[in-house]
Amino acid sequence: MEFQKHCVGIDISRLTFTACICSKLLNQDVKFSEVRTFSNDKKGFNQLNRWVVKELEDTSVLVYLMEATGVYYEKLAYHLFKIKKSVHVVLPNKTKHYFASLNVKSKTDEQDAKVLSQFGVERNHFVWNPPHPIYLELRNLTRYHHQLQTQRTSLSNIKHSKEESYSVQSFVLKSNKMLIKSIDKQIASCKKEIERLVNSDAELKEKANNILSMKGVGLLTVATIIAETLGFEQFHNVKQLVSYAGFDIVQRESGTSIKGKSRISKKVNKYIRNALYFPALVACRYNENLKNTYLEIVKRKPSKMIGVVAIQRKLLILVYTLWNKNESYQDDYKSKVAPTKAEATRDNS
Repeated sequence: MEFQKHCVGIDISRLTFTACICSKLLNQDVKFSEVRTFSNDKKGFNQLNRWVVKELEDTSVLVYLMEATGVYYEKLAYHLFKIKKSVHVVLPNKTKHYFASLNVKSKTDEQDAKVLSQFGVERNHFVWNPPHPIYLELRNLTRYHHQLQTQRTSLSNIKHSKEESYSVQSFVLKSNKMLIKSIDKQIASCKKEIERLVNSDAELKEKANNILSMKGVGLLTVATIIAETLGFEQFHNVKQLVSYAGFDIVQRESGTSIKGKSRISKKVNKYIRNALYFPALVACRYNENLKNTYLEIVKRKPSKMIGVVAIQRKLLILVYTLWNKNESYQDDYKSKVAPTKAEATRDNS
């Protein structure tokens, strides 16, 4: 029996991962191995390697495919890369569309691993390489900054409730005030560390400064977008980026029987969405091009928030454009992205 390609599909979670091998024959038929579950640690990684070798006689054309969900995939991806395996890390929106094309409705670890393995042999994917370490450092800092801000908001709400309550002890009020003051110091220190890290790399600093030429876009916004996309390494066109951030439109129409409202996707990267909210509000007032777009949208739509979300989407595309072209923003800048390196090679995504 001669094979064209093998793929180990991996559905991964915090403690375990489930794997299945799909083998594509020269006559285009596919066959699947049994599904196995391993611990998400070095012991499990080694067991996976031994299992794959035992299952396959020919490993000349072998790839591993997993989703870029959260951070749980990273240790396994780095392990496979270090032992010189071909790894594909795909965005969740790509696998979602593939699952839909197969009309797969059940959602189990075993089913997901099986479909991912089939996805790996039936489609061509970009080989994954570890992102530049500076992007991982930046992501740690920007996410920590967001978490500190969330804690500060929670403490501020407590402060307000206690101040409005009857007869609250001075100890409670004083303690709350001290916690807020302490977190404020950590937020300021974290912001300085983000700035230091961006300025430590000449290319990153140059590209970030180009993006910062947009009115209303600050360092934290730019740093967050760069960090969450890991320098846009996994994004090869605007459609992928917009979908990843949750700004793609989901249509709800089917013949004449279903006429639901269109809405934005709920599968989002919350850090990107949060980072773009206030810059979008500023752009709606002070960026003439985007302001006109915003006003046109709110004339047709019942909610101003729809207009704000549309401007968030446009800002994200502008950031991506300026990053790829390494250009600064001009007032008449068009938000169309020139073909990227991947689009030039006709990416199948």
